Amino acid sequence: MSLSLTLTVNGETRAIDLDDPRVTLLDLLRERLGLTGSKKGCDRGQCGACTVLVNGRRVNACLSLAISLDGAEVLTIEGLARGDALHPVQAAFIEHDGFQCGFCTPGQIMSAVGLIREGHAGDDPERVREGMSGNLCRCGAYIGITQAVLDAQARLAASEQGEAA
Repeated sequence: MSLSLTLTVNGETRAIDLDDPRVTLLDLLRERLGLTGSKKGCDRGQCGACTVLVNGRRVNACLSLAISLDGAEVLTIEGLARGDALHPVQAAFIEHDGFQCGFCTPGQIMSAVGLIREGHAGDDPERVREGMSGNLCRCGAYIGITQAVLDAQARLAASEQGEAA
């Protein structure tokens, strides 16, 4: 039995046939679409390494059945930059050393982008830490991650104010 679905992944519409309705979004992205930025950490929704944005909201791709997302818009780490221009969150992670081994970094960045877009980042480090608590970093780069999110939030807010003026 083949199931068909359509997803818009990083701005590109994809028609996908699935042989198994149990395929997760993470496995679809990594194994079928070749988008390996989202990582399979715990495969139980506890570490956040697989975080992507689905219709603008943060989602653990390892817990989402692909078939349930028919018609959804998915943004992965591969779709964040615009050509050679990094997204402000990516640039801030580099500037603030928001990573060490890098395994969790794509999920951390996507979660940070979602947190900022949801309007929950604010300018309070504790609020950012709480909002990012679903993303674990085994290396302990939390200080740099928090600083990166706060910096990116400030840059994006200033950019939006400049565009509104």
